[in-house]
Amino acid sequence: MLAVEGLHTHYGSSHVLRGVSLALDAGTALGLLGRNGMGKTTLIRSIMGYVPATEGRILWQGRPVTGAPPERMARLGIGYVPEGRGIFPNLSVRENLLMAARAGPDGSASWTFERVLQTFPRLAERLGHGGQQLSGGEQQMLAIGRALMTNPQLLILDEATEGLAPLVVAEIWRVVGAIRATGIATLIVDRNYRAVLTHTDRAVVLEKGQVVMSGASDALDGAELGQRLGV
Repeated sequence: MLAVEGLHTHYGSSHVLRGVSLALDAGTALGLLGRNGMGKTTLIRSIMGYVPATEGRILWQGRPVTGAPPERMARLGIGYVPEGRGIFPNLSVRENLLMAARAGPDGSASWTFERVLQTFPRLAERLGHGGQQLSGGEQQMLAIGRALMTNPQLLILDEATEGLAPLVVAEIWRVVGAIRATGIATLIVDRNYRAVLTHTDRAVVLEKGQVVMSGASDALDGAELGQRLGV
């Protein structure tokens, strides 16, 4: 479904990604791990078209999309939940969800307003609340729900549980598991590497903008992984 081949990305004179390659099959989950500042978010932003790659290519369903703008990547079927959530604070929960509602690129529309509210009952209780009135956990639920309203084929979650209370974190991971069970492919970045490995089929570890480990999530060397992640 998604392939990244030899990707290099710069921020000005800073060479952030250095030949990153990875692949994600339809209906599978990939974990993206690494310490802070190692290029994880830059890789996601390069895939989504927010940061231009300077070398290499990105393929979506076998077709090159390198340099495509974010709106095209979204229309192709990628739902993106950025670090920081990116909800509209001046819109209500209902408005945040409905403004994103559309069928997927294949015409599917299984993720409806009602289904999102069933998945996130807490949002159903706060439909009239503005985005700025929600707790951090509720904002994260809203951000995920809004992405699902686009009926994506791939959902990218960047630091989905950062700064949230343990009970909310458990709820977010429950939902991630439920989303994965529906057949939506997922690309997950999170500091809790054990949770990431539990909820993914494969994982890739970045270090200084390069892939230093990759493989099946249940087969990665835990000792080496912990050492590279500093935990």
